[in-house]
Amino acid sequence: MRHLSIVFFFLLAGCQVAITWEFGPFEKVTDANPILRPSSDYSFLDPISSEIRYFEEKNVLNPSAVVKDGLVHLIYRAQDSLMTSRLALATSSDGIHFEKAATPILFPDHDAQYEFEWPGGIEDPRVVRLEEGGYFLTYTAYDGKTARLFAATSTDLIHWEKLGSVFENPKYADMWSKSGALVTSQIEDQFMATKINGYYYMYFGDTSLFIARSKDLKSWEVLEDGEKKTPLRVLNPRPGYFDSRLVEPGPFAVLKPEGIVLIYNASNARDFNMALLPEFTYATGQALFDSSEPWKLLDRTTTHFISPETEFEKVGEVNQVVFVEGFIYFKEKYFLYYGTADSNIGVAVSQ
Repeated sequence: MRHLSIVFFFLLAGCQVAITWEFGPFEKVTDANPILRPSSDYSFLDPISSEIRYFEEKNVLNPSAVVKDGLVHLIYRAQDSLMTSRLALATSSDGIHFEKAATPILFPDHDAQYEFEWPGGIEDPRVVRLEEGGYFLTYTAYDGKTARLFAATSTDLIHWEKLGSVFENPKYADMWSKSGALVTSQIEDQFMATKINGYYYMYFGDTSLFIARSKDLKSWEVLEDGEKKTPLRVLNPRPGYFDSRLVEPGPFAVLKPEGIVLIYNASNARDFNMALLPEFTYATGQALFDSSEPWKLLDRTTTHFISPETEFEKVGEVNQVVFVEGFIYFKEKYFLYYGTADSNIGVAVSQ
């Protein structure tokens, strides 16, 4: 089922087309998908085990993307046979056919983040451009027990400086947290981290969605419910819908004239129509937040616009998963990159 973004209406002057706040519609590139598959051809010397690891032989999934020097740079999560995750890089001149780099670009090491990143690794990147130059990336540091939202910066997408936890409050630094999606503005083919009333904002979470803000991108304050002193919930699951079990950010959010648009991933619970989606299917919708008060939800789609359809999207490390995490504007079209069944990577393009 596709949730169309184009609504037709007629005026006396003639037929016109009104565009809603949503991105899309999108169509999967079925003749090329999956565009990335795991491979045992790529290896590196792991600095922790001092062993050669085939870092993507098990799975490739959940990519972020950015346009640089006329090429699409895909930063994706790669898993080895022990299920340790590292971030790897692939580049493309058409956004569909990619050449992988020989070694990972961000991985657990003997550094200040070791205890938080080993043995689970570094997962699920989301990268944005900075106005002053360079790139800011959020990722999940996973020690095998707790997921923590961390960040890193780079000038070239290859060499990264780890910043550690994004949260300034110690009670949130050790809280289960992941999937940090910053608010951006689209400037030509770039999505720039953007301040609203003096603050950068970031949506995060993988049950309900929460929100944090920062003046410098290094130290983030979690906005709280004033009475409960708990993280403020800005988007919740809905009983009876495709997002009835959980919601989780997709790519970065984008500031548009209508508000802030967040593409989000979701999973359905037992109360959803099983004829449409099997139980616990991951599918994707969109939400609209207020542009001056980013914690205020204005609207959200009533149904998903992308979901598992083909065998490689339905069967894999985790069945029935389409997880959108990459988003770019390239060659005058929007591209969505997504993990499929936590095993491969696919792409859909705006029509």
